[in-house]
Amino acid sequence: MGIRIVQKSDLSKKKHHSKTALVLAGGAVSGGAFKAGGLKAFNDFLVNRKVTDFDIYVGTSAGGFLAAPLAGGIPPEEILKSLDGSSEHFSQLSPLEIYMPNWREIVEKPLQYLFNRFAYFPNILLDFFQALPNIGDSLKKGVARFLHEPNYTNYEKMVRPLAKALYSGRSAPSILSAVPTGFFDNKPLERFLRENMKRNHLSNHFKVLKRMRGKDLYISAMALDSSERAIFGWDEKNDVTISEAVQASTALPGFYKPVRIKGLDYIDGGVLKTANIDLAIEKGAELVICYNPFRPLKNIVNVEYLREKNRYVTKDPRISDNGVFGVFNQVFRAIYHSRLQDGMKRYEQDKSFKGDIILIEPKEDDTTFFQMNPFAFWTRASAAKSGFESVRMSILQHFDEIKAILASYGIEMSRDLIEQDAAKIKKAANDDREIMDVLEGRGFAKGRLRIILGGRKAREAKSS
Repeated sequence: MGIRIVQKSDLSKKKHHSKTALVLAGGAVSGGAFKAGGLKAFNDFLVNRKVTDFDIYVGTSAGGFLAAPLAGGIPPEEILKSLDGSSEHFSQLSPLEIYMPNWREIVEKPLQYLFNRFAYFPNILLDFFQALPNIGDSLKKGVARFLHEPNYTNYEKMVRPLAKALYSGRSAPSILSAVPTGFFDNKPLERFLRENMKRNHLSNHFKVLKRMRGKDLYISAMALDSSERAIFGWDEKNDVTISEAVQASTALPGFYKPVRIKGLDYIDGGVLKTANIDLAIEKGAELVICYNPFRPLKNIVNVEYLREKNRYVTKDPRISDNGVFGVFNQVFRAIYHSRLQDGMKRYEQDKSFKGDIILIEPKEDDTTFFQMNPFAFWTRASAAKSGFESVRMSILQHFDEIKAILASYGIEMSRDLIEQDAAKIKKAANDDREIMDVLEGRGFAKGRLRIILGGRKAREAKSS
């Protein structure tokens, strides 16, 4: 199933003033669009509070890219509009902002390697001649010993001073030093987020966001040199901007180069933690809604043994049929999913935890989303539609249980709006433009967004 629930609180007691958290795991490029579509579906279920009304937001990787605008009051419908350029408030997110080649390292590192390689031999010869006066006596003794008793042990002792003089001061440059630390640079993503936040009068500083919106935003990354989790937030590491924190959190190793901020290198926060539910609970959240778009596919393969041919055959497609991409796709998802499930199990067994966690994931047999390239920007519309349907179906199957949990926190749920949107999508058939119009909530979120942005402009004018 696509939903897993850890329900530990007393649902008969109303917890209207308890803190609630929205935790968004990573998901690469298509996972981000999938998650935006899923957040739209979840938003449709909510009546008196929306996904922009949580108290705490925790984002990792692509989840951080979504958590930042949500914490600022931007609804998922507007985020979806920015994917196809129909937003009046956000510029369109273009492929170049995702796939900007890491030109500097691509050019510099091979040239630096060639220079070091050509300079290596002259330098070790120079080191050798400079070291000769210091090894003369030991070299003479070694030669005399070898001539007196020629064997391998004495040979080794004879040449050891020479080898030490040649190689102790320098190491040969590795061919791996010519490879860039990442083939793409996600600096344009930071600029996109920074400029659009400024354009919409959203704060790009954790403390100011906390003061203006009363929201706790946390973005996780990994400090590369220490391999420790780095948490950016108003009461954590807050000497960087929100857009810089998101840039650090989205630096997927190998795909993007590490992000250097104030002398320290950071990479994707998902390397250490899938979703950081523990952080939300540490910050006081009693209700945690966690959304993880990546889980492994449960691919059923029926195998038949052919006695006459002495081999096993199947008519079902295997994951390995998709080549190395299929294998790594499954491995990548399995790691994310298993860590998250282990965390959920710990909270189930933790007697001190008295809150509630609702984990939303795709279903284990969701082949449509599994087959999407995680780094394919061009699948964003299909991924968004798939994410919407995935969350809609999963929540409907657990609607009564989820409704009861949310109700104890003063959050109302209804099927009305989600069924209206689902009917419109069904009527649109395969027309992607009409389907995106539904997902982008034409006219639905605009009024609410204008109220949010208008109120923010008024507060800024008053303060100035």
